[in-house]
Amino acid sequence: MTCQSSESTDAPADPDRRRVALAMKELKNAGWYWGSLTANEAKDVLRDAAEGTFLVRDSSQRDFLFTISAVTSAGPTNLRIRYDGAKFKLDSVVPVRPKLKHFDSVVHLVEHYVQLSRAAAAAPPNGTVPLLLTRPAYAAVPPLQHLSRVAINRRTRRVHDLPLPNRLKDYLTDYFYNV
Repeated sequence: MTCQSSESTDAPADPDRRRVALAMKELKNAGWYWGSLTANEAKDVLRDAAEGTFLVRDSSQRDFLFTISAVTSAGPTNLRIRYDGAKFKLDSVVPVRPKLKHFDSVVHLVEHYVQLSRAAAAAPPNGTVPLLLTRPAYAAVPPLQHLSRVAINRRTRRVHDLPLPNRLKDYLTDYFYNV
C-alpha cells in the first residue's frame, strides 16, 4: 500500500484506500507531517529540539506507511506505525502488540499519545526511556487559523454549542484534534 491517494472517480475506492487517503488529509492539515523525510533527515530536524518534540514522516520500511520520529532523553528515536485491519497503531514487539490501542487515523493515534505524555509525571521506574510526545515539529509555520483551531479544540469538544457562525464551526470540526 502506498501513501499517495488517487482522487479518481472512475471506481469506488476500497475501504483501506479511503482510510489512508483520509489519514493523509488529516496529517497534511496537522502541519507536523513531513512526508518522505529519511530517518537521518528527521534526526537532523530534531537535533536541537527539546525532549518530547516529534514529527510524523513516511516510513522507509515497505511494511509500514508512517513513522513517528521523536526526541527522548536518550536522543532521537523512530517508532513505526502499523496499519492493520483498517486501524493504525504503534509497532511493538509481538507479545505487546495485542495490548496497544488502535485508532481510525494517525492524527488520532498521535493525539492519544500526546495526551498520555502530558499526564506522565515521571520516568518509568524500571529504567526504560519514556516516550514523550509533547511538542510537534512543524514542517512550516502553521497558519494562525490552524493554531487557533487547535487551541479551541483543546478547550472543548462541543464546538457546535459555541456562539459562532456555522462556517467557522465547520472549519473547527474539519480538524477536531487538539495537537
